[in-house]
Formats: sequence, C-alpha cells, structure tokens
Amino acid sequence: MSINNQRLELIKTILNDDKSAAEEEETLHQLLKEYVSKDAISEHDNSVSFGQKAADNLAKFAGSWTFIIAFFCILALWIILNAVILSKPYDIYPFILLNLILSCLASIQAPVIMMSQNRQEQKDRLRSVNDYKVNLKSEIIIEDLHLKLDNIIENQQVIMDRISALEKSNK
Repeated sequence: MSINNQRLELIKTILNDDKSAAEEEETLHQLLKEYVSKDAISEHDNSVSFGQKAADNLAKFAGSWTFIIAFFCILALWIILNAVILSKPYDIYPFILLNLILSCLASIQAPVIMMSQNRQEQKDRLRSVNDYKVNLKSEIIIEDLHLKLDNIIENQQVIMDRISALEKSNK
C-alpha cells in the first residue's frame, strides 16, 4: 500500500461518516433545542381559584407565630375576663362557650389547612416530574458525550498507529 493510499485511508478514518450516527446526532440536536424544564410553580399558581388562595393564606397565617401569640392572648384575655374581672361573667368556669368556639375553629381550620397541603403536594408532584425530565435529558446527553469521547479516543489510537506505521515505512 502506497503512502498516498494510507493517507487517504487515514482521512477516511478521521471523517468516518456513518448514516446512523448522523441520525443519532440529529435526534440529539433536536433534544438539545427543546427545553424540558418548566416553571411548574408559576404554571400551577396561574390556575388558582379564590378559594384555593384563601386556603393557602389561612394555612400560612395559622402556621405562624403571629397567630399562635394572638390566639394565646385572646384565650388568656377570655379566661381572665370570665374568671377574675367580670362580676357577672358571660362564660362561667368550665368555659363552655370558649370550648364551643375552639371546636368550631378547629373543625373549619383543619380542612382548610389540608386543602392547602394538597395543593402543595400537587406542586411537589409537578416539580418532581419536571426534575425527572431534566435528569433524563441530561443523562441522554452525557451518555452521548461519553460515546463521542470513546470514539475520538479509538480514532486517535488508530491514527497514532497509522502515523507510526507511516513513519516506520518512511525510514
């Protein structure tokens, strides 16, 4: 084999143009062009009804220190007024009216907070699906890069072997 034929063979190896590799490359470029990630939170928050917003705000307030301190102060004031200050209390010692109010508050507050938690769970589910898609896309791209690097290393080794062979034949 002459040196020119060896050089032509070397160039063909470098420019290895396989049809399936071109199709895979086109698919990968299509994948790269398309964005998989979404802002799931703002997308979910755009379709929120008035009741859902109210539930979120109530859950946010009911879980705050402001609510706990205010609630404690109201309870303490209620008890002090009815047990100590008022000569004719409207709710005597076992505080039956207070118990009724607390029961009503709990029976309304619990389902509203659960509605808010369900909405948060939906957001988390959307976030999870979005993360999965992004991770899958990244995995595909990284795998393709590894394959390309492996091919480059193999081609480089073949080229180095051929260059060594050319140098030996020239001497």
